[in-house]
Amino acid sequence: EALNVQWNDGPNKDYDSAVFKEGMAAQARKPGKIERNEGDIDGALAGAAKVVSHEYSGPHGHHATMEPPAATAKVGGGKAEIWACVQSPGGTRGDVANLLGMKEADVTVNVTLLGGGFGRKSKCDFALEAAILSRELGGTPVKVVWTREDDIRHGFYHSVSYQHVTAGLDKNNKVVAWRHRSVSPSLMSNFMPDPKRESALELGLGLIDTPFDVPNLRLETGEAVSKTRIGWFRSVNNIPHAFAMQSMVAELAAELGRDPKDFLLEMIGPARIVDPRKTVTSELWNYGDPWETYPIDTGRLRRVVERAAKEAGWGRKLPAGHGLGIAVQRSFLTYVASVVEVAVAADGSVSVPRVDTAIDAGFIVNPERVRSQVEGAAVMGLSIAKYTEITFKNGRVEQGNFNDYRVLRIGEGAMDVRTHIIEAGIDVPSSGVGEPGVPPFAPAFFNAIYAATGKRIRNLPMGNSVKA
Repeated sequence: EALNVQWNDGPNKDYDSAVFKEGMAAQARKPGKIERNEGDIDGALAGAAKVVSHEYSGPHGHHATMEPPAATAKVGGGKAEIWACVQSPGGTRGDVANLLGMKEADVTVNVTLLGGGFGRKSKCDFALEAAILSRELGGTPVKVVWTREDDIRHGFYHSVSYQHVTAGLDKNNKVVAWRHRSVSPSLMSNFMPDPKRESALELGLGLIDTPFDVPNLRLETGEAVSKTRIGWFRSVNNIPHAFAMQSMVAELAAELGRDPKDFLLEMIGPARIVDPRKTVTSELWNYGDPWETYPIDTGRLRRVVERAAKEAGWGRKLPAGHGLGIAVQRSFLTYVASVVEVAVAADGSVSVPRVDTAIDAGFIVNPERVRSQVEGAAVMGLSIAKYTEITFKNGRVEQGNFNDYRVLRIGEGAMDVRTHIIEAGIDVPSSGVGEPGVPPFAPAFFNAIYAATGKRIRNLPMGNSVKA
């Protein structure tokens, strides 16, 4: 408070997230860079008996960890010691050494309990701040604790996104063409000159591995310049990619008067290995693991859809104002399907009485850990669907604390989350559990709202759209 600070708003002082969204929409509505191409998409769409297009968007998100960033540093005598809640202690050690001009061997990082992370605490800017202060104070230990406003207004945000999906149907109402255009600033802009479109890594997060049984398929990306710090966020680009794909499948089912679960299984097609390596135009990123060990197996994808639907009692008679929605996603080499039941009250408020999630993560060592991650994903997924939104105006974040950056309150969560683990022997390689439960939740939730009310939501978060 004693400082008289003159701030320089920098090159992005005009960043307005509403205007930026319009620019992403314009990019998504025109041909982009082809990332995967199979068949003749232009010919198939031109000859289709019916063409359906819809657009889906998502905002910046912030992690809003239970404990805001905090670190203690002691720097002196050619050594540095850090105590911090970091997700990347090795990265922190390297960054501190680089900042202070030290060897990594002279830096010690003590990792405290995390207090929540979700990707935000993989970046250690708060620890670097403590290190600088300790150095300037001649080696005095310094503890830095960010306020919630510091945290929310200076994050590494989940990227904004805009998705344009087009499907062509033949005279028998079979989907014969699928074109998905994705526009999103890249988190790689933190590490290199801004690539202005999703990198191979981000494409591998639920887009380039699209598993649908469609003869003509094209995946494209459009340009979007990063206007703020983009970072890791639980499940990353899988969230917008799954939201668009699984919403579109449900929309097509409704258009054709089909059962959403049956139509989803038809889109997935028979059990087989989908191999896009020959049809991608650049690298096929597979979560850093060998393709031969972790291929795209639609048999496993089908199995979680069928299991979740069975356990949820898909097709059962529901009370008035209730609806069931379903969605599936392969992410972090794991197959997850969720059936969400919603209850829409007369005033438009939406609650979630029950969630059934089937997960195939290969050989499971600790089933209780799997259940806890799936339950946590249901909470975070519902928060993303209902509230999570960071907006910018005049280059600055408009939110600052939980009064204007809403997250799910304890009484709003799904109280009955049922996890159904697909059993596998040790011969089936284990895969991710911490992140894969998040992507299917929002589309399943919105698909359930449609089933209950006939109202289709295509923008995250839902805000007051149901009440309206």
